[in-house]
Amino acid sequence: MTDTTDTTHAGFVALIGEPNAGKSTLLNRMVGAKVSIVTHKVQTTRARIRGVAMAGQSQIVFVDTPGIFRPRRRLDRAMVQAAWGGAADADVIVLLIEAHRGLTAGVEAIIEALRERDPTQPVALAINKIDRVKSDVLLELTEKLNAAYPFARTFMISAERGYGVDDLRTWLAQEMPTGPWLYPEDQIADLPMRMIAAEITREKLTLRLHEELPYQLTVETEAWEDRKDGTTRIDQMIYVARDGHKGIILGKGGETIKGVSTASRAEISEFLGRTVHLFLQVKVRPNWLEERDRYSEMGLNFKDGD
Repeated sequence: MTDTTDTTHAGFVALIGEPNAGKSTLLNRMVGAKVSIVTHKVQTTRARIRGVAMAGQSQIVFVDTPGIFRPRRRLDRAMVQAAWGGAADADVIVLLIEAHRGLTAGVEAIIEALRERDPTQPVALAINKIDRVKSDVLLELTEKLNAAYPFARTFMISAERGYGVDDLRTWLAQEMPTGPWLYPEDQIADLPMRMIAAEITREKLTLRLHEELPYQLTVETEAWEDRKDGTTRIDQMIYVARDGHKGIILGKGGETIKGVSTASRAEISEFLGRTVHLFLQVKVRPNWLEERDRYSEMGLNFKDGD
């Protein structure tokens, strides 16, 4: 496939792997902009987030799925289901593995599940964070992984630094089926802006709060007003499961939520290219993890009887 013809290509690529393998970082690197939440905490991506990248005449629609792990709660199950759903719908799957963690029990479980899927669906292996290990360790890991599964191609990358990402993008572009582009050339994501804004605020909360609390909260954009003066007013609600959580988010004298609001407002303003007035509220909803509407807002399926 070359750029000398007018033939266009478009397709879907699912990024799968364990939590914190670097899928969101790779997606943002491929797209050239931040469309997916990136933090040091695991399981931060909840829904299937689509980022759109152009490579010559090919449009690659990346699906950044939640990390695949052993689910315990309803939310966990919905996230894992979303991950495998994204993989099933894709033209190509990219399994992302952390070089320094190697062939973990979690990776073995993912490979086992891949063996049961459509054998005609190409699966590429991307070994990420290669700057953390020596070359001989990397070579041994590559041989071990390719012995475990017949990957179509293997790529050594550092999503954070950009190493090897261009080679992966070029190969993916060649794998895309012939067809019209699925999105306008300048569009980088198909998430509604309301959801992207909520994800940005959730990221700022995740970065500031301690280990467990981020998984007990969700953020929803309740109102959005583009004003005549060129600014935008956004009202968001932060739902938490317990009264104690509300106090933690507010912080002493409202310090924590002010910091979150300032950081989130700055990033949303930069993303939109306009001044944003952001208003955050916190509401206690003890059973939000069991509410169908909360799952719909996150782009996840709520299954009765789970």
